[in-house]
Amino acid sequence: MSTQPKTHYTPEEYLALERAAEYKSEYFNGEIFAMSGASGQHVLIVTNLVLQLATQLKKRDCSVYSTDMRVKVNPAGLYTYPDVIVVCGESQFSDAQMDTLINPNVIVEVLSESTQGYDRGGKFEQYRTLESFKEYVLIAQDKLHVEHFARQPDNRWLLSETNRMEDSIELTSIACTLALAEIYDKVKFPDNK
Repeated sequence: MSTQPKTHYTPEEYLALERAAEYKSEYFNGEIFAMSGASGQHVLIVTNLVLQLATQLKKRDCSVYSTDMRVKVNPAGLYTYPDVIVVCGESQFSDAQMDTLINPNVIVEVLSESTQGYDRGGKFEQYRTLESFKEYVLIAQDKLHVEHFARQPDNRWLLSETNRMEDSIELTSIACTLALAEIYDKVKFPDNK
């Protein structure tokens, strides 16, 4: 059995390739992973989230970023593109290009069949190494379900979840509320027969 040797890249090589690429890729531990396109439901949920957060944070010292803002996670060597990011205070970047954020406070990921295990597991583990990171929200796109993880003062993470349209998620670190009715506005779920 023949195996191809894996190509390993430095973070600098990845960034040079990524900044010139026509498509997005993530980087972890020397490897580059191409990202697939998002479904219409995924895009609609991200748009609804950005609208809710930007409206609530409009007159505050906070910024809302969506899918094209890269985050660098140290010391893990992970470069990734969360669906939605909130930073309160000054946004800090890894270099003068100002395209790689290093201090997210809140990260939201819209789950897909292919990424949900990684988003809940390995990626969340890497995000937790960021000192600025306080809350993580995972949103299903194929059913009504939201998971919210909040960092506690003792550095443990508390999970709350809901699948009721009348519920809201309180993002206490940035004093915002995400109403599920707004998150899922105009989203049509596949028929589960």
